[in-house]
Amino acid sequence: MLRPLLLLLLVQDLLAQDPRAVLPPEPPRPAVSEDWLVAPASWPARLCVSPDGRGVVLTNGLVRREVRVVEGAATVALDSLGPDGGAASAVLRSVRPEARIVLDGVEHAVGGLLGQRNHAFLTPEVQASLERDPSALQLVGWEQVPVAEPFGWARPRHHAADAAWPPAGVGLRLDFAFDPAALLRAGLEAASGRMDSAVGREELLGQTFATAQEAWSVLSPPDREVQFEGEGKWGEIHAPANAHCAAERPLPEGTALVEVVVDAGTDRGKSWGPGMALDFGDRVLKLNLRPAGGGYDGAPRFGAFDGARELDQLGGRERLSLDAPWTLRMRRAGGVWHLEARRAGESWRHLHEVDLGEVRTPRAVRVGKLDPSGAPRSYSTPGEEGRCRILEVRAYGELEGSGLAALEQRVRDLARVRVSVHHELYDGLPCVAKWLTVTNGSDRTLTLDRFTSEVLAVVEGESRVETRDGVTFRTPNLWVETDYATGGANENGQRWSVHWKIDPLYETQVNYLRQTPCLLECEPSVGPAQDLEPGETFQSFRSFVLVHDSEDRARNGLARCRMYRTLAPWVTENPLMMHVRFADEESVRRAVDQCAEVGFELVILTFGSGFNMEDDSPEYLAKMRGYADYARSKGVEIGGYSLLSSRSIGGGNDVVSPPGQRPAHGSCPALTSPWGQEYYRKLGAFFPATGFTLLEHDGPYPGDFDITPRPPLQKGYEDSQWVQFWIAADFYRWCREQGIYTNTPDWYHLNGSTKSAMGYREVNWSLPRADQVLHTRQNIFDGTWTKTPTMGWMFVPLTQYHGGGAAATVEPLHEHLDHYERMLSSNLGAGVQACYRGPRLYDTDDTRALVAREVAWFKEHRAILESDIDHGASRRADGRDLDWMLHVGPTLDTPGMLVVWNPLAHPVRRTLEVDLTYTGLRGACVAARDGGDGETLQIAGDGTVRVLVEVPAGGRTAVTFTRP
Repeated sequence: MLRPLLLLLLVQDLLAQDPRAVLPPEPPRPAVSEDWLVAPASWPARLCVSPDGRGVVLTNGLVRREVRVVEGAATVALDSLGPDGGAASAVLRSVRPEARIVLDGVEHAVGGLLGQRNHAFLTPEVQASLERDPSALQLVGWEQVPVAEPFGWARPRHHAADAAWPPAGVGLRLDFAFDPAALLRAGLEAASGRMDSAVGREELLGQTFATAQEAWSVLSPPDREVQFEGEGKWGEIHAPANAHCAAERPLPEGTALVEVVVDAGTDRGKSWGPGMALDFGDRVLKLNLRPAGGGYDGAPRFGAFDGARELDQLGGRERLSLDAPWTLRMRRAGGVWHLEARRAGESWRHLHEVDLGEVRTPRAVRVGKLDPSGAPRSYSTPGEEGRCRILEVRAYGELEGSGLAALEQRVRDLARVRVSVHHELYDGLPCVAKWLTVTNGSDRTLTLDRFTSEVLAVVEGESRVETRDGVTFRTPNLWVETDYATGGANENGQRWSVHWKIDPLYETQVNYLRQTPCLLECEPSVGPAQDLEPGETFQSFRSFVLVHDSEDRARNGLARCRMYRTLAPWVTENPLMMHVRFADEESVRRAVDQCAEVGFELVILTFGSGFNMEDDSPEYLAKMRGYADYARSKGVEIGGYSLLSSRSIGGGNDVVSPPGQRPAHGSCPALTSPWGQEYYRKLGAFFPATGFTLLEHDGPYPGDFDITPRPPLQKGYEDSQWVQFWIAADFYRWCREQGIYTNTPDWYHLNGSTKSAMGYREVNWSLPRADQVLHTRQNIFDGTWTKTPTMGWMFVPLTQYHGGGAAATVEPLHEHLDHYERMLSSNLGAGVQACYRGPRLYDTDDTRALVAREVAWFKEHRAILESDIDHGASRRADGRDLDWMLHVGPTLDTPGMLVVWNPLAHPVRRTLEVDLTYTGLRGACVAARDGGDGETLQIAGDGTVRVLVEVPAGGRTAVTFTRP
């Protein structure tokens, strides 16, 4: 069965050895003087052959990723090429596998190269010397492919004129397969070091410590304060940090592997930390957790005793997470005992090995707290009291007979698995994307326990010799995110999939404890634990690595905004929205009429209005259809609010968090529950039945873990986040394909959501009106460092909201026209849409004229106002002086607009120096104030121009900048 596959590998590898046959050579760096943030069209992406002919290169003149495809496959270079063709700067310092997967409990590298001695730098000579990893999946083919469109984008409303979907660029697909002969050559024993203990072995002992076990002898000092059984739980140890407290029992004949599940709890031991020991009669081997660390830093570590000496910092100097139990095991291969460990859902880590010189079977196992040599002795100073728990002990026999046959069958099954690694690079953007697909070509179900889709050993963000409490490292100068983001705004939402870790191979780093976070791994925090049926393909999330070319915060913020415009162009949709306070027909019709009158584009039946998207009765759907038909007749869209999270359903339909955790919002329905499935069915049916075109989804799924099995969708904790996230994300993708506008507080932008919160404190809308104006501009300034103005919503409470009384309320509108104007001006002048929440937009002709005037001004300048804000050329509001925002859209007819507000009680006339660098204007420009006649101004060599502004008390002025 192996020969056809080996022939296929040989043929495809031969094809892969001559990439010149299908691709052009890598061109010289482009001689372009324009900044990519000003002239993105000058930087097209392409796929080329590397200079040495052994790899393919994705490059656009801004960033370069080289993947070797001959004699092994791995990313061997990631370079920042600078904003204007300057000197290249290496981002990568060490080669790692293209990806990792864990199938049926066994970890496998996807590609990879071996032989790098020093992991601090990666020279061409080192690259050339690296050899393929024979135990990894091997490259069997690669192909240039178009940029993918993960889902469609219907475009029923206004958006940026240059928005494109899918984005322009190039794609590369690398196909990998297991080499069965290589797996067999590597030896089944080597493979078993990554397998679950039970695979291919007979279980000789299996005990869960719930009640006392007769075969065990308790080893503890004669002290009432030291107990092996606490609160009726056998194996729950109450003891000081430096006291011994353990249990021992004989092992069955033929034992070749012993594993123990340990929960460190509140134990603060070091050498006496909880673990296991094997007694060979004349020698003891020990493996334990050291909750109080090794060395002077107190970071949790592994520890061991090899029969002669104590090893107090196994596994490098990684700071272990002890928030979940660890499984420790000792496994014999020949005369060598391997010491290994893993947390639930993770892969086995090889920590140490001890060669006993001959095949030896331990006579007994000890579990609990033991002295440094694994003996039942206590230290003279007891230390801090704590609790820990031994949960399970299991012993297994040799890999032989039926076990070997099972492993050989596994090799045959793995030979029919295909893993594809997908890369993308986009025109005019220094951002590389990556994801995996795994196809099960075997005849049986396989479980994909884990995947790591991106592994980059990058140059550290800073070097610190040491760190103290409260001091953190700066991470490398990259922005990394995935489309597996939930549970908060962008940075918070990435915590489930973007992980900066220490690099155990980087032994030459400056940090004494080797704690520098410079290893990027994109993987789910838990899971996905997905079963792949025969013929089924699994797709991972997508990761995006944006390589910054500067340390400047404003420039890097503009780069992030460009990334979202490229990867999620629907965020440029920005309709003017009214939140109508009541959902009765009279109120809705009045709101629609007023919106049509003043130029608002969308009516939202807001929270607390009486609207109910879950009412799927024919009568209610018909009524809502009538609302939508009426709104459409007036040229207005209509949508509504629905609450998902922060509500409790009961009846077993709510998320049940793991012990010690709680849902993000206090309570949340499980999306895999019968109620959750019915809820999404109702939402999916509501929109086509009614013609509504907006969903304001409050409390979208926030990433809660659920320990409840909910077949057939959810097995339990390990897959709960993965399954529920994609129920939510796939629904938003469907909305995007249907042209349904979505507001979601969490970061679902890369999955079709259009707008999230700009960022504000809701109770601040109960402050006096003057405070609200200032907070509005501060919140917008702060919220648009890394978001386009169209990505975040603001709030204007026309009626009382969170209290505050008359001093905080705009109604009656005609009595507070000055405040209403300032709120409209502050939002629209920043290109931002707010939720104008109330029963009406105007109450008198004067109020109507005010709103219509502000809306008309916004629409006249819409393209530039909805462009990005250059914070380096703007001033944050503080109430003490003028504040302003500079909008930059270098490809527009009006590439710059300065909007200036005056919070003072008197008019201000002043000349401002404005940096027009990111408008793309050079030499001279035409500045026009408030729509007046333009004046030609000279632009200095540093990109600045001096412009006179006159701003009335409490008012606004705007200056447009165009080409002469």
